[in-house]
Amino acid sequence: MSLAALSLSPVAQFAVPSRPVASSFAMRLVEPETWDDAIADFEGVCQEQLATFARTRWPGVALEPQLFTLAGEVVGGCLIMVQPLPLGLGSIAVAKWAPMLRRTETADANAIYARMVEALSGEYAVRRRMMLSVLPRAALSAANAEYEQLLGRGFHQGAKLLFPDRYIVNLRLSDAEQRQSFHQKWRYHLNKADKAGLSFEPAGAERRPEFDALYEQMVDRKKFPDHSAYGTVPALLAMDNPTLRPELFFVRHAGEVVAGAIIFKAGDRAVYLYGATSAAALELRAGYFLHWHIIRWLRDNTAARWYDLGGTDGFQGLHQFKKGMVGERGVITPVPPVANYAAHWWPRLVGEGAFAGREIAHALGRYVDRLRPDRAKPDQQRSAE
Repeated sequence: MSLAALSLSPVAQFAVPSRPVASSFAMRLVEPETWDDAIADFEGVCQEQLATFARTRWPGVALEPQLFTLAGEVVGGCLIMVQPLPLGLGSIAVAKWAPMLRRTETADANAIYARMVEALSGEYAVRRRMMLSVLPRAALSAANAEYEQLLGRGFHQGAKLLFPDRYIVNLRLSDAEQRQSFHQKWRYHLNKADKAGLSFEPAGAERRPEFDALYEQMVDRKKFPDHSAYGTVPALLAMDNPTLRPELFFVRHAGEVVAGAIIFKAGDRAVYLYGATSAAALELRAGYFLHWHIIRWLRDNTAARWYDLGGTDGFQGLHQFKKGMVGERGVITPVPPVANYAAHWWPRLVGEGAFAGREIAHALGRYVDRLRPDRAKPDQQRSAE
């Protein structure tokens, strides 16, 4: 299959009709500096696939953004991160929450996804002799069609999260339908919050220092081990593209900010990136009030159909809070395991060795966190597989 670059028109001009995937299909490498704007209107876009995020979070990797075209029109993309291995043993090509579809619900979406995987496998695993490691995003149905396609293509199961469930709220409900969807106890706490004299306010990126201070206070108070990508927040909030730039929200009580959140709003799934609360927020039930108004804001101001609350990191309290918010009309669904593919024995050997070493390091880090008296301990029971 030819991977020759096509002459592309500006992405914003493309429409994506459903058409036979046997039509001319190509993969094109683009510059990281232009990548974020090129994928801004993708329904499958996520913050992990932004060059702005990746270059801040993973400064030691090379970024290779690939756009895919079908009959001359952009239909998908994938930010590949090429990670060199120690001692010059080779490299691993990593695609996290990708490849992405520009339109996620067309009749040919699954076929386009398969062609993107085929092109990436041919370039990185076959021609350049790397291990290709792909992590699809969580599906909204019981089966993850993207992960099943990867396994059918010859990929093998790799690492999986200890607590893989994502908690996803349905955004396309009326106020009455949404409140009815919430679990009874969640709705009870929201009703209490409505009477607590709280106010909700969208805020500009210039107010990030207020959120930073609130976030630091919360981490110190709750003693959660913070291994997040919070260091990417300044770069994300400084993005020029308003579609991709996250939104900042606050809840105020008696003139004081008591809760806040940073939300990625592009694509068909908005994502709860970070939240923060003051010591007074619990009694005020400010978290319930905050998320209720974020749900309404996303519904009324974006095209997102879903609100991804993320996972729990093993904390039962987060599980109960998010499960109650997902309610009857949302979805709790797992992120699948990583899928790895190598076309040659050497990249398979060194790639599997590198991933095994990383898992040992992560397990050691979790063990150290459990030993530290100044860290909260995960208390959520793992689901039976």
